[in-house]
Amino acid sequence: MSGHSKWNTIKRKKAVQDTKRSNMFAKLLRAIEVAAREGGGSIQGNMTLASAVDKARDFSVPQENIERAIKRGTGEAPGAKYEEVTYEGFGPGGVAVLVEVLTDNRNRIGQEIRHAFQRQGGSLAGPGSTARIFTRRGVIVVEKAAAPEEDRLLEIVLEARAEDLADSESTWDITTEPGRLKAVRQSLESAGVEVASAEVTMVPATTIPLGGAQARAVLGMLESLEDMDDVQGVYANFDIPEDVLAEVG
Repeated sequence: MSGHSKWNTIKRKKAVQDTKRSNMFAKLLRAIEVAAREGGGSIQGNMTLASAVDKARDFSVPQENIERAIKRGTGEAPGAKYEEVTYEGFGPGGVAVLVEVLTDNRNRIGQEIRHAFQRQGGSLAGPGSTARIFTRRGVIVVEKAAAPEEDRLLEIVLEARAEDLADSESTWDITTEPGRLKAVRQSLESAGVEVASAEVTMVPATTIPLGGAQARAVLGMLESLEDMDDVQGVYANFDIPEDVLAEVG
């Protein structure tokens, strides 16, 4: 698992009390709205919507806000029309970056993303330049301090039909098919395993080790991208040791 997975875990811990929490709420609700618009308002019948709702609940988004977002998506309530756009590029050290956007102003967000890359010495690239490196997968993170013994956890993971269990320093990272994320999470929780995070994300096939100034530059670029209201997800194939991530974070 890439260092980006570890970075997500560190950020998630901060987000509970972070001043940017309202910004995260807006992103999560926008994802729910678009999922409902494209696949219908049934959580049981729309896997993308179910995943978006679960993620919103993990961040304690109020249920009434979730319900309103679904209604905006299905047309029962007025809402903006968002366009899905993906940007690809390279950051410091040649790190591959993929940015997923939901926007109502493609020209504006395109300029903002280009500037965020350029400020840290990165550059945007053409379609397909980095997307081929990533595969969409479900990733469940379990803190080792709260996990059962490795053999027991592996047994639970295999019974739940997950794809992989990986050692990631202070956490266990469990990879699943996107459509199996909810089922695997429920199996873990039913067995008494506390889940730190569970989401459908983009997993890189290869990673680039970074440290020092390059690590700071890459993380600075990702932070500036993730702070944008229209940006839903930022994925990169860097691998930075956990102690360096914590220090930089």
